[in-house]
Amino acid sequence: MKRNPCVRHADKLKSSLLGMLALGSSGVACAQSSVTIFGVVDASISHYASKSEDRNFATPASPLYVNQGSRSVSRTALANSAYNNSRLGFRGTEDLGGGLAAGFWLESPITNDDGATGLANFSRRSTVSLMGGFGEIRLGRDFTPTFWNDTVYDPFAAVGVGANLISSASLFNSTGGAGGFGGNANYIRASNSIGYFLPPALGGFYGQFMYALHENNTFEPGTATPPGVNPLTGQVNAGPVANTRAGRYVGGRIGYANGPLDIALAYGSSTAGDDYFAGTTDYVKTANLGASYDFGIVKLFGELSRVSRTRDHAVAPLVPLPDTDLKGYLIGATVPVGPGLIRAAYSRVRYDMNSAPTALAPVPNPEASKFSLSYVHNLSKRTALYATVARVSNKNGAALTVGGPAFISTSVFAPRTSSGYDLGIRHAF
Repeated sequence: MKRNPCVRHADKLKSSLLGMLALGSSGVACAQSSVTIFGVVDASISHYASKSEDRNFATPASPLYVNQGSRSVSRTALANSAYNNSRLGFRGTEDLGGGLAAGFWLESPITNDDGATGLANFSRRSTVSLMGGFGEIRLGRDFTPTFWNDTVYDPFAAVGVGANLISSASLFNSTGGAGGFGGNANYIRASNSIGYFLPPALGGFYGQFMYALHENNTFEPGTATPPGVNPLTGQVNAGPVANTRAGRYVGGRIGYANGPLDIALAYGSSTAGDDYFAGTTDYVKTANLGASYDFGIVKLFGELSRVSRTRDHAVAPLVPLPDTDLKGYLIGATVPVGPGLIRAAYSRVRYDMNSAPTALAPVPNPEASKFSLSYVHNLSKRTALYATVARVSNKNGAALTVGGPAFISTSVFAPRTSSGYDLGIRHAF
């Protein structure tokens, strides 16, 4: 039996009215809440070039040796996040009354150059907060206190070819001259974290404290710990089960900001590895001090940093593994020019391998320096064009780059210089 067209029309109208009423009631219920969608889309034409050189020459022991010159590797790419990290996020707050508020923040990285990464995860930040006169308690994945000084006091905010060497060294996965500190997964952010932020009305003082849980199983007694096995080599006590506390982070940052001055001190310790059977625990410990001062015509930046990778032993070994230390500093400036901004920075890092040199086997410490220069032209408050150039010089086995391909590194060729540029556009919304 066919329904009367007028009845069908009345049903549709009824459904529309019910939907409008539902939206209206929802708006009343959420009247004290706010949700914001925000993001950055940053794209650049970027070029990277790394050059290795033969540092060997003919000697009395090898009189016929012929120097092999240099070898280079380069790449040009349409990249993302060379000025600001591309992202898409959602944040919101709800007024709970009595001076309390709840908030959330979900932020996802996006690779707008190829579209491969989008809302698959919220790895940039995923937190829920309770705020009030006491400050803020924040739970989830968030930036670590020790990372802030590396980015806040860098004119390049630790992104693009101009990023400071302190940050570049800490991001590398290999230990020693090739870069940084293996296993330091908590350098930028920490998952499973409990954070506390001081309230804003403290006469310019601010602070952040964080404890991140490793969320691994702990066995009592320790002999009950199952041995880990490396799936590639079959080596016992080398797998993830043996790392029962890896991932834990504890740290804090205290600062003071008043007028043109901003200064902050931070310290943190991250458990990079823990093997009960070997009786070892590896830590990456970071301490840094940063400051900036805005004179109006120029804003100056500076930072001192020390990072140490140490191994604690339950029983002192006959031949302990030397600790690796990284000491670095950066100085920088920004100069406003009409609608634009000139950025410049110089950074330097030096590794201390803590290996005693001998007359026959000297152990020079790897070191690297970097100079970065950039101009940003603001077309509006949200859109900017930018151009950045940078150059890194390595010596004694250091192998830091501006990004892109790694050095050609062999028994003959040693990393020497790395250079690059970013030409791009950034739009924020």
